[in-house]
Amino acid sequence: MRLMRFGPSVVFLRTPQKGEVKRAMAELFGAEEIPTEIAIRRSHEFETLLFVTDEWKKRTIPPKSAFLIRYHAPAVLSRVINAGLPVERVHVESTIIFLRVPERVEEGLKLIAEKYGGQVMDIRSALDEGEAMDTVIGVTRKKLGAPIGPEDVEGAVLIRRDFLSVYRELVLDVPLLLMKLLPEWNELTIKVYDTERRYEEHIERLMMVIEDLDLGFIVGEGWDWDYPRPFMRVPVYKLKLLTWEKPEKVKFLLKGLEYRGYKRLCDIDVFVEGKKIHWTSLGKYNSKFELAQKAREELEKLLSDDVKKKLHEIEERLIAESRE
Repeated sequence: MRLMRFGPSVVFLRTPQKGEVKRAMAELFGAEEIPTEIAIRRSHEFETLLFVTDEWKKRTIPPKSAFLIRYHAPAVLSRVINAGLPVERVHVESTIIFLRVPERVEEGLKLIAEKYGGQVMDIRSALDEGEAMDTVIGVTRKKLGAPIGPEDVEGAVLIRRDFLSVYRELVLDVPLLLMKLLPEWNELTIKVYDTERRYEEHIERLMMVIEDLDLGFIVGEGWDWDYPRPFMRVPVYKLKLLTWEKPEKVKFLLKGLEYRGYKRLCDIDVFVEGKKIHWTSLGKYNSKFELAQKAREELEKLLSDDVKKKLHEIEERLIAESRE
């Protein structure tokens, strides 16, 4: 689970020859100029939002279009300088740090502002008012592995301090901050069983889903025994998950890994305080198979394309091996 990450770098190039510089950006980085709102929504951590503006512009308010460049700002600026382009001035926006807070967002913003001497405002105002040596912390409920647009940021704190000093403190403070906002976490035990004992693939699938959906922290794992019937024991692989999600939600999503189509791949059980969450407690389903199919549909909607593709590759290999 990721609780914190950087946003994109925001760079302004001031030039008397906008057309020439824009053409050079397209050639140097293979990027096209797109609407600013779209560029922001598509941006990922450490990428660069680059604006080409007139040299007489003083304020760092983004124009209507931008270049989204899939490189870190130092690499972008070094190529711009080395290309000898007619750029008169460079302005850099505040460094953006995104913080994921699942609930009590307003209280979280207040705690951050008090701790770091910042000012609470919306993300657009923070970026407009911030300068190069300032830091903007944007708070969101959205998982941090996905692109984050302005509409996903529920509030921001503008801090008039350089990001290195803020970041070094924030890394240590985030766990304490979350403990204040979420004093009660759920500790779940997840057990995986496969009659064909292909545990390596199932553990990889589990880890991929937990990480991609930001379901929690894996705090322990190892082998254990389960007893499906008296005098019968079977080996299971056990994970301990620390999460702020409801146990029933985790159980439902992981149920989607038990089947691929009509082929059963493994059994996955979830326990809270030693008590197994029964599938009948998750809703009105006629069978475990129906539940697993609904859970799979939900998984397919939520997983990122890269993880979904890798998941399908592993499962196709499992199905092919079971036919041999």
